[in-house]
Amino acid sequence: MVAIFVDGDACPVKDETLRVAARHGVLVHLVSNTWLRGPADPLINRVVVTRDKLDAADDWIAEHVAANDIVITADIPLAARSVAKGATVLRPNGQPLDQNSIGMASAVRDLNTHLRDTGMITGGPAPFAKQDRSRYLDKLETLVRAAKAKAG
Repeated sequence: MVAIFVDGDACPVKDETLRVAARHGVLVHLVSNTWLRGPADPLINRVVVTRDKLDAADDWIAEHVAANDIVITADIPLAARSVAKGATVLRPNGQPLDQNSIGMASAVRDLNTHLRDTGMITGGPAPFAKQDRSRYLDKLETLVRAAKAKAG
């Protein structure tokens, strides 16, 4: 069975993810460091991890994700761990990450970290826009349909 794993603490597309998952009857693991409110639904598994460890939510997702699952995250290291297990990753801006793109995404992340550390750049990512939400919904719908078809 296909599942969606949401790195939930700072995810701007939780509601959209839950709507798409409900339409397709797909289980969603909403993983966070704090309790996240939302509808009571047997297809939503709220997982609250310890606050004692910096990447506890990422670790939980990486431990439980399987091939053909979908992971929603902007975190590149978590994306790389998920792709290595055969999952499909979708960033909240609608950009998918897979075996072909995760290497470049990791390299860009590392370069930007270095440039921020040296003071060469001081800004962060572009703000989340209306077009990002639309692109995300379209891509998530496509990924869920493909994952369900592949799972049989």
